[in-house]
Amino acid sequence: MTTPLDGPRFPNDQAIEFVREFRVTVAPEYENRAKLQTSPPLFLLRVPQASYRSGVDRVVAALTGALRQRVPFAHLPAGTRAEADSRLLSVGAGTQLYRSAPQHMTPDRFPHFHVMCDLVEYIRSHPQEWATNANQEAELRTHVSERRAHRGGLLAFTRMDGPALDGLAGFLANLSWLSFVQLLPRWLWARRASRKVMRGWLGAQQVAQGSNNLFRLMDRVAAERSVQLMDDASHEEALQEFDWLILRALLEDLRRPAIGRILPGRRRRTSRPVLFVELPPAGEPGARAAERFLRSLRRAQATSRSPGPLVVAVGVPSDALLRELGDPVESTFPEASVRLADNGSADEPAVLVPISEGALAARGVPVLPVEPRTFRFSRHVPASIVSGVTTLALLTAGLVLPGVIPAARDCLGGTSSVAESAPTEPIPVEAAAWYGAAVKTIDEQNARVAQYAARGRAVRTVVAFVSDPPKNDDETRFDGTIPELRGIAMWQERLNREAAADNSLIPLRVDVREAGVAFRDAESEAKKLVAEITDEESVPAADRVVGVLGFAQSRKETQAALRVLGEAGIPSIGTTATADEMLSGPATRTYWPSTPFNSREATIEAGFAHTENIVAEPGSEDRCTPAGHAIVIESSADLYSHSLAGRFVSEFDGTHQVFDFHQDGDFGPAPLRGAVSQPDADLLARALCDALEDKPDSVVYWSARAKDFTALINSMDTAGTCTARDVTVLGGNELTNVAQTGAFANKDWLRLYYSAHRLPADDPDASDRTRQFVAEYDAYVRDTTEGTDPWRQDGHSAVSYDAFHVLSQAVRQAGLRDPDIDRESVLLVLGTGIAFNGATGYVSYDGANAPPHDKTLVLLRQSGNHPEAVLACGAYRQGQSSEAQGPPCAG
Repeated sequence: MTTPLDGPRFPNDQAIEFVREFRVTVAPEYENRAKLQTSPPLFLLRVPQASYRSGVDRVVAALTGALRQRVPFAHLPAGTRAEADSRLLSVGAGTQLYRSAPQHMTPDRFPHFHVMCDLVEYIRSHPQEWATNANQEAELRTHVSERRAHRGGLLAFTRMDGPALDGLAGFLANLSWLSFVQLLPRWLWARRASRKVMRGWLGAQQVAQGSNNLFRLMDRVAAERSVQLMDDASHEEALQEFDWLILRALLEDLRRPAIGRILPGRRRRTSRPVLFVELPPAGEPGARAAERFLRSLRRAQATSRSPGPLVVAVGVPSDALLRELGDPVESTFPEASVRLADNGSADEPAVLVPISEGALAARGVPVLPVEPRTFRFSRHVPASIVSGVTTLALLTAGLVLPGVIPAARDCLGGTSSVAESAPTEPIPVEAAAWYGAAVKTIDEQNARVAQYAARGRAVRTVVAFVSDPPKNDDETRFDGTIPELRGIAMWQERLNREAAADNSLIPLRVDVREAGVAFRDAESEAKKLVAEITDEESVPAADRVVGVLGFAQSRKETQAALRVLGEAGIPSIGTTATADEMLSGPATRTYWPSTPFNSREATIEAGFAHTENIVAEPGSEDRCTPAGHAIVIESSADLYSHSLAGRFVSEFDGTHQVFDFHQDGDFGPAPLRGAVSQPDADLLARALCDALEDKPDSVVYWSARAKDFTALINSMDTAGTCTARDVTVLGGNELTNVAQTGAFANKDWLRLYYSAHRLPADDPDASDRTRQFVAEYDAYVRDTTEGTDPWRQDGHSAVSYDAFHVLSQAVRQAGLRDPDIDRESVLLVLGTGIAFNGATGYVSYDGANAPPHDKTLVLLRQSGNHPEAVLACGAYRQGQSSEAQGPPCAG
């Protein structure tokens, strides 16, 4: 792996770290290819205008030289002719990526891109067609299917000539050939392509306006744009929309297949596509096309999902373009190297790095070639072998076993409802006393930390953001604040106790800050904290904040708070906030979630619902089938709910329908497609019963909050119109707050499955660390409160216990490196990775701002106040993995 001494070198403005991180971002080690799951932000490398041509050539040559024949990349030159501005760079990007993909590596198919390219090509070259005939839907379909046949593949046979026969026989033969060999296959392909594009991404865009037919939609777009194109073939507004459509289609293709696991295509995704865009000064040929492409990229990234390409624009961006890209502030190459590992989003600025004349004149830094793993034969070879063996095994089973082993119809987790073995009344809770007991423990431990500080010991402060304490029993059942505070108090107590004998441990004071009911004041509280730490020189070292714990809920307010903390560079360890969207903007540099993202949870739950026997068969309560239909309940204005529901819908293989439910009528601007808004629990119960009657193989997928769930269940029970047979509900971890309090003690028709983040203590697979934590938790509750604890098997306390463990270990390691123990040193430690066996299973951060690698996710079945684990996915113990566990864990 060498670079010739006379080869192109990257300008050295302290760029060595950037070059190193560039290589890792593009092609990490095969074992670390999970790092490819991000979508890095846009990078703008600004060269002096006087050295535009030579500067661009040098930068691009150095970076592309490291990628050739190893990584798919596209170099989009500016062009020198007048027509350069009328080009759609998105077309060149997709074409080059498609052609430059190394052999036998993925992604290697671009179906969305090719379809959209063909449509746009036809519209741009035939705008006059819409002046004479307003409906060109059939022509668009014919053109696209012909282009697909021309590219080869299964449709290539439709280009063959029919039989050469004379007379009536020849006429009939040719008619049959035309109908069944040419037209029908192409029509079927076009119908399938339309469905994939509309369901995959285009149907959710504003331009679709509710349409579900690709060719009808593009016919309408063409009719609107044709007048502009006939007047000016390079009309900027029309070209901007076409450029965005093609680029958005390309981003959809680049995120498939998923990364890793067992399928050959996934295992062969070992590098990240890269796009290099030349950006001429404003007014120069090609400047409009380049800026158009970058505007399209920003818009496309707003709705596309990870992973995405690395886009590097090199040249002289105009002030107008910079404003449209979020007014990025200038960064140095060391700062930019950190951003290469980020998961960017459209609402954060691009990364702007100036390159000086001096750096262009100097010798520069060599960019060593990347070396992703390569493969000697097509991925279809192992896939065919596996398929052949599987087919043979199924044929053998079909011949030998029919009638011997009937299809299993046992209900997963048994046939009991939530009322089985439940107390006659919900477990009483003592909201104020229990909350006060947890805070009292923390106050006592803070006093112990002060004693350490008085003796000259290095101590620091962490801030724990929690929601306002519940004011009554019902609020307590719908809120996880108390168990979360208990977990924090328990780890602080253990840390301070062990610090007496271990001088390397850093005792930590916990500053508990209430952020309003349902975290409505989270952003303002975060800003208050940032204002307090701006002048720490006069603050005692013990009071210096080194990190933040908390935000147990994914809401727009907590998302905004994490961005505030990210901008200030404050390390933040999440507890049970699970929405992927929490890790966005500046938070991508300072936030480490503790629990699996909604995307992973929804994938597992969708596979679980569609493959496991969880829905009672009509007329039988002891025989079950997988769910063929899902009735999805979301709250569109709630970040957690909307995120979880949307991902479940996209992953569930059966049919579905959606209700948007919020008792206060708080509905978001973009509910899931086809969602019916309903603010009334009784009316929703009636609609839900009608849906269950129509689709008896339905599972109710609940992603909304626990309070609304309780209202719906009570309304269904009161009406009694569909409770003659058991109803199966599958929900997220939000339901743990209420399910284990016995709130559904008399609902003998409700079968409830929901996600959690640790195994029950009495599960045979529970680890010693989990059992140890539960024993300590029991002792803590017994010593500090009175009454029956409803959350003994709840995961919130264990998650916060492990989250505090992560932060304290990072502070300890930072202290070993830097006696000042500041936030920057804590971030550096977190960036290098932390691993330990925790109360929730194996916790392993690999340095990326993401949940712990293959973090455990458990599905529980609730019976009375006792949950039973029916599925455990992920690395609960070191060495375990979802890949080895099979579907739905490895779905």
